[in-house]
Amino acid sequence: MSNVKLAVIFYSMGGTNYQLSKWAEEGAKEAGAEVKVLKVQELAPESVVQGNEVWKATVEATKDVPVVTSDDIEWADAIIFSVPTRFGNMPSQMKQFLDTQGGLWATGKTVNKVVSAMTSAQNPHGGQEATILSLYTSMMHWGAIIAAPGYTDPVLFGAGGNPYGTSVTVGQDGKMIEDVQAAVKHQAKRTVTVAEWVKKANQ
Repeated sequence: MSNVKLAVIFYSMGGTNYQLSKWAEEGAKEAGAEVKVLKVQELAPESVVQGNEVWKATVEATKDVPVVTSDDIEWADAIIFSVPTRFGNMPSQMKQFLDTQGGLWATGKTVNKVVSAMTSAQNPHGGQEATILSLYTSMMHWGAIIAAPGYTDPVLFGAGGNPYGTSVTVGQDGKMIEDVQAAVKHQAKRTVTVAEWVKKANQ
């Protein structure tokens, strides 16, 4: 039984990254971790959200998911982020959350958190790798330990083979093109395993 505490933190407009987060939760729990699935605060005006049926449905589907706070970051041994790409970067909602963690960072409470990331886009070369790297850049400043999946299991190739983190292409119908569930669960288990190593080393 793992003693790792994992926070899965997502931003989702169309439901894809929420689904990826739920699969990550499943994988991490199978590895014995204690898991919290959390969303970042929405910044878009309510009128804009209500004017988009898919976005509105996602807000409704995630209404009971807690909004992440600094306390959750402090609680977690490991963090998996899941975000769509925005012009090759993380969405402003996730960036705003990270940018408000200066207090934790200044007191050393982000050091040695084990982190990994996942993403989605509407085409196969829509900035997935750049988006994950943009998030990992912040994590380097945090002093976190990045647990990228690399090519540690054949299931990663079935999901497109992104070594930075699981990424998925979402078609115009809103459905995922690649079958990434196994890759997401593997990435979550790997993140938990690395966090276990770090915790043991610090005991």
